[in-house]
Amino acid sequence: MTRLYIVRHCEAEGNILRYFQGHTDGQVSEKGKEQCDLLAERFRDIPIEAVYSSPLSRAVFTAEAVNRYHGLPIERRDNLIEINGGHWEKRKWADLPKLYPEEADAWANRPWDFAPKDGEPMRAVYERIWQAVLEIAREQEGHTAAVVAHGGVIRNLLTRVKFGRIEEMNRQGWCDNTAVTILDFDEAFRPTLVAENDTAHLTHGMSTLAGQSWWKGENFSKFE
Repeated sequence: MTRLYIVRHCEAEGNILRYFQGHTDGQVSEKGKEQCDLLAERFRDIPIEAVYSSPLSRAVFTAEAVNRYHGLPIERRDNLIEINGGHWEKRKWADLPKLYPEEADAWANRPWDFAPKDGEPMRAVYERIWQAVLEIAREQEGHTAAVVAHGGVIRNLLTRVKFGRIEEMNRQGWCDNTAVTILDFDEAFRPTLVAENDTAHLTHGMSTLAGQSWWKGENFSKFE
C-alpha cells in the first residue's frame, strides 16, 4: 500500500485579499505562518519518507512545515502548480464577472469548460494533477509521502477520485488552507480516499474558510 498526504498550502495574500492567485506568487499571511506551525506539529510523528511541492512559494513554505521534523529533501514539481489563470491573474474576484462575464459564468456553473485567455484550460488541469499524483505514487510505491499543492488542483484531483469525470466538479467543494487529504493506492495504483479536508490540527480562529462565505451552499457559484 502506498499512502499520499495531499496538503493544501497555507493562507496567502490572495486568500485574504480575495484575488485570483493561480501562478501569482503572493506572500504567506501571518495566519498562514501560524497554520504552518500547527501543521508541523501534526506531521511531527507521521512517518513520511518523501515530500513533494508545487514550486510556488506558498506551497514550498507549507512543505517546509510538513518537513520540519523530518529533514527530507523537498522535491519541487511543476505539475503540482495551481491553474494558470491567464488574464484572470491577480484580478479581484468581485471584478471578474464584470471583466470577463462568459469566462466567469463557466467558472461558476461549468468549471470543466473554464479556459481563460492566455491561461490553462480546466480540463488540462484535471489531467495534469492526476498524472502528477500517479507519478508520485509510483515513485513512492509501498511508502508514505506528503504532497503540497493548491485548492484548484486538489479540487480537480478529488473530483476524479470521487466521481470519475470532470463534469461532476460542482459536486466537489473546496478544502481549507493546510487541510489534509489522504489517498491510499493499491498495487494497481487505484486510489482510495481515506480522509478529505481534515483540519483537525487548526485551533480556534485558524481556519481561513471559517471567516469567509463564498464557498458555502447558496454562495458556492457566486463571486465576492
